[in-house]
Amino acid sequence: MQLKRKSAPPLWEQIRSVLAEEIVGGTFPPGDQLPAEPELMERFEVSRSTVRRAMAELEDQGLVRVEQGRGTYVHDHVLHYRISKQTRFSENLMSQGRRPQSRVLADEIVEATETVARALGIATGSPVYRLARLRSADKVAILVGSAFLPAADFPGLLDDNLRHPSISAIYEAHGIASYVRLRTLVSTRMPSDWEARLLRQPRSRPVLVTKKVDGTPEGKPIGYGETVFAGDRVELEIDNLTAQAGAGFELV
Repeated sequence: MQLKRKSAPPLWEQIRSVLAEEIVGGTFPPGDQLPAEPELMERFEVSRSTVRRAMAELEDQGLVRVEQGRGTYVHDHVLHYRISKQTRFSENLMSQGRRPQSRVLADEIVEATETVARALGIATGSPVYRLARLRSADKVAILVGSAFLPAADFPGLLDDNLRHPSISAIYEAHGIASYVRLRTLVSTRMPSDWEARLLRQPRSRPVLVTKKVDGTPEGKPIGYGETVFAGDRVELEIDNLTAQAGAGFELV
């Protein structure tokens, strides 16, 4: 394509406009990967810095997302993640026609930090299971989550015959047929290097963070979880009926 090289607007703006039109027009549908920098440089006969400026503007416009180490992709529809009395990742995704995937990051026994201990009502330093997972939707990273369960209440959890694919299944296997979300704290911050790498996003892009406490219907804490969401890929939906039923929610 021939750009107007001797008149306004600048080259990067012309490239941004062309690509934006192609995205909106369906040339690059949601989820598609855009051509790599060398291809765009050749197509538009411009420098790498000009292409990068155009792509940065498309990202600021919300039309694309940059995944470090993979490339630039047309934004999918934002995932609506429902927080209810019993939130289940797989059900959330499948109800929207998305395919869930999970990758184990850690299954270990650690000492409870002050935050974890306070949430679970146990002494700081008590042994707890830490179960960390990277969760994806249609192979796009959505969240990094860590669950903490008191070792005293879930004996033998890391034994092969007691491993289960979800926290709900773990609770059920240990005789907890019914549980509720007692409290949820929602905040934003910048990701750590580790989180940004797993979520394939820049360190400069904020993440959504939820901290929650699961408990029995009688109010006894049984599990604590911290979840870091890719902020531009997820929209949290808090179940109003759950909130009215008394589950605690705080936004900070």
